[in-house]
Amino acid sequence: MTDKLATRDRPRLGLALSGGAGRGIAHIGVLRALEENQIPIDAIAGASAGALVGGCYAAGMSIAQLEEMARTFRWRHMGRLAYSRLGLQSNKRMEKFLRARLPVTRFEDLRIPFAAMVTDLRAGNLVVMRDTGDVPFAIRASNCLPVLYAPIEDSAGRLLVDGGLVANLPVNQTRELGADIVIAVDVGGDGARFMNTPRTAIGVLTQVFVAVERIVSNQEKDNADFLIIPKVGHLRWDETHRADEFLGAGYEALLESIDKIKEVLKLRSGKEPRPVGVASGKTRKSA
Repeated sequence: MTDKLATRDRPRLGLALSGGAGRGIAHIGVLRALEENQIPIDAIAGASAGALVGGCYAAGMSIAQLEEMARTFRWRHMGRLAYSRLGLQSNKRMEKFLRARLPVTRFEDLRIPFAAMVTDLRAGNLVVMRDTGDVPFAIRASNCLPVLYAPIEDSAGRLLVDGGLVANLPVNQTRELGADIVIAVDVGGDGARFMNTPRTAIGVLTQVFVAVERIVSNQEKDNADFLIIPKVGHLRWDETHRADEFLGAGYEALLESIDKIKEVLKLRSGKEPRPVGVASGKTRKSA
C-alpha cells in the first residue's frame, strides 16, 4: 500500500474549520501540511473564516492560490459602508471578490463536498448550506458578522448572519457529509492574549462575540477525532498583513499530529475498531 491510501481502501477524512476572522488564514497552513503528506480530504465544513477557506479549497483553488489570496487580502475586499440601520457595512462586495476567483460557484460542481454554517437571525437556528445552490452567497452569509455587516436576506426571506454564533466548530456537520474521521481546526483555541478590559461599546460587543464562539466551539471539540489548535493567541483577528505568521502556525500545528493521523488512517483502513482520537496532539484515552 502506498503512503497515499487508495480511496476505496481508506476511511473518509473530513475537516471542520472554525471561524476566527483573519486567524482563519491558519487553515491554509493546515491544508498545505495535509497535501504535502498526501492526506486526501473528502469533506469540509466551515464557519465564517473556515467557510471562506474551506469553500475556496473545495471549489478547486490550489494551496498556492489560497496563500496568495491570504497575503493580498484586505478588509476592503469584504465590505463597504452600508446605508442600513441593521449594520455598519454591507459585505456584498465579498461575493464579487469570490466570483472573480473561484473555479466553480455552484455546490453541485465542487470537487470536495462542502458545507457552510449560517445563522438564521430570526429563528436563532443553524442553517447548513450544502449540496445545491450558490457557493459565494453561502460563504458571504457565513461571514456576515452582526452589527459590523447588515444581515443578508435569502430567497426564503430568512435574515442570515455569521454561522460561528451557532456552530463555530462544525464537527457533526462534517460527519453528515460522510466523513469517518474528522480533524477539527480551532483557530480561536489558543485564546487572545492581547485582549484587555474593553473601553468602548464596540470592545464589549467584540468580547461578547468571542465568548459566544468559545462556548459553541467547546461544545463540539470533544466530538472530533483530532483537534488542531494553531498557536495564534498573540495575533489579532484583523492582522491579515501577518499572513505568513498565520500560515506557519497552521502548518506547524497540523504537523504535530501528522504521525497520529497517518496511524489512525492505516488502522481504520484495516477495518480495526475505531480508535479514540487526539486532542491538541495528545491521544485521548477512554477509561
